[in-house]
Amino acid sequence: MLCVAGLAAVTTHVRCLDAAREAARLAARGDDTSAVLRDVAPDGSRLDVRTDGAYVVARVVTSAPMFPGLVISAEAVAAAEDDP
Repeated sequence: MLCVAGLAAVTTHVRCLDAAREAARLAARGDDTSAVLRDVAPDGSRLDVRTDGAYVVARVVTSAPMFPGLVISAEAVAAAEDDP
């Protein structure tokens, strides 16, 4: 059972990484990031996007499916694109 819980936590972390990467990329282009939570991130996730100089930082936070007290998060950075 512990192995299954571990696999579920790793899978959740990978989904958080994917969602953070996609949100950072979209935000860097100036696009809407709201679809990321619906389409990519695990259910119940929170997305925070901030600008840090010339970069956009996206962070996705959720709890592990079989370990409710365990917080899983991932962060991604993308260079902000200039407006054409």
